Amino acid sequence: MTEPNVNPEQPGAREAEARTEARTETQAGAAAQAQAQAEADRLGPRPLARPAVDPAQAAVFGRPQGVDGAFDQLYSPQKTNGVNLAPPAPESLAEAFRRPPGAEGVLLERPREATGEVPDAEPPLWTGTRDPWRDPGAAAVLAGPAVAADDEAQPAKRPPGALLSLPEVLFGRRVQPKALVLLGVVALLVGAVGGLVGWWVADTGTELTGSATIAEAEAGKERPAGSVAEIAKRVAPAVVSLEVFKPGAESGEQGSGVMIDPQGYILTNEHVIASAAADPGVKVTAVFIDGTRTEAKLVGGDQKTDLAVVKVNVTNPTVLQVGKSADLQVGDTVMAIGSPLALQNSVTAGIVSALNRPITAGGDNGAPPVTYEAIQTDAAINHGNSGGALVDSTGALVGINSSIRSAGADGGSIGIGFAIPSDYAIKIAKALIKDGKVQHADIGINASSTVAGSSTMGAQVKNVAPGGPAANAGIKEGDVITKIGNRLVRDSAELTVAVRAHDVGEVVPVSLARDGASFVVDVTLASD
Repeated sequence: MTEPNVNPEQPGAREAEARTEARTETQAGAAAQAQAQAEADRLGPRPLARPAVDPAQAAVFGRPQGVDGAFDQLYSPQKTNGVNLAPPAPESLAEAFRRPPGAEGVLLERPREATGEVPDAEPPLWTGTRDPWRDPGAAAVLAGPAVAADDEAQPAKRPPGALLSLPEVLFGRRVQPKALVLLGVVALLVGAVGGLVGWWVADTGTELTGSATIAEAEAGKERPAGSVAEIAKRVAPAVVSLEVFKPGAESGEQGSGVMIDPQGYILTNEHVIASAAADPGVKVTAVFIDGTRTEAKLVGGDQKTDLAVVKVNVTNPTVLQVGKSADLQVGDTVMAIGSPLALQNSVTAGIVSALNRPITAGGDNGAPPVTYEAIQTDAAINHGNSGGALVDSTGALVGINSSIRSAGADGGSIGIGFAIPSDYAIKIAKALIKDGKVQHADIGINASSTVAGSSTMGAQVKNVAPGGPAANAGIKEGDVITKIGNRLVRDSAELTVAVRAHDVGEVVPVSLARDGASFVVDVTLASD
């Protein structure tokens, strides 16, 4: 509130002034009272907490007894006019940080702002009005420093030295003689090294030619007697490749053969030389392991056993030793040697998978099927192996490879191959060499295998040849033959091989089943 103007000369002026002073004092008293009340309401500081000191800790960490000041009794602070002075600095620190000799005043230059001097303006870090350091849209790139090209400091160029001529270097005494001698030695060494490198390059040729240092090792495998490698090396010369073709024809047939006699007799399959037996114009050529080729003459063939013999006119041929197939057992190691798919002298190895396996193979070129007793092996056999050798672990001939069982149209090997046992093959070969033909024992019946589920397993008689061995023994149609001699008969193929295992004119007991009854009859085998 604004006080009214009062003229002290006017009546009542003093009373008004007195009232004003009284009001002022009243207000001051009220303010002092309010301040006192506020100080009375304010809390004082909390008392200082001084926890009791553990006597054990005090004994460890407290001052020694009788010491009131610092622990170091060797140090006594100097007192100058009541001021404690610090001890002098070590000499090493004093030498490192004291003023240089002759320096006066402070070590650092006073800032220019304190002296009033205007500092030199620094050059800008960029040109133009745009500041790339404060522009959020500026792209991040790898570049040179952010300075103007015209502001870059140019390095000071060193003034070129004096150029010396060769006479000055050599005779002007501008270079020390030792340096000249050393320079000459270095030049000679460089020249010698360069000459040696050039001679070596010229002597060894380009970088792509020259002599190579190749580490050679000794033979890593031993080939003891009885190993596959040793047997193959010893047996392969006795196995030949047979080429059957007609002169002028574009193609022919090919198989294998085994040399069994020093006179040049070769045992093979009949289906290999079947075309030569049917056509005198077809030629048979024997190819030996050394590449020698010679004509082979047909001695004889037997279609029923798929065996044949040809002869070549050679001197001192390698002959294969003949073993006994009857001594083989399932699991024995065997090797097949021949010319599969015209690949001459190929060797495969395997085991005997089964023995006395009667099989029937389809005849070639419309010929009737061939039934014989075979050795089954998993040694790989393919077309062209026919007529080749199956040898045992000693290298002796135990079979003549004849056929395979395949699952596809290509007729490839699936690990089921068949070979004619050597005991039977050599018997047929001797007959062919002697007479050119073979007579087989015959029982005089036609039979078929019994159907599945029949009460009796064997070969069921379909018809009996009148006046034949079976008819003379009383065998009738419908009888089931279960045994020939000591051999079981389980199907018609096994009946055939069981009869042919005997000689013509031999009397063999035949077990029959008729109308649920079993009996045995003696049959005198005749020739087929």
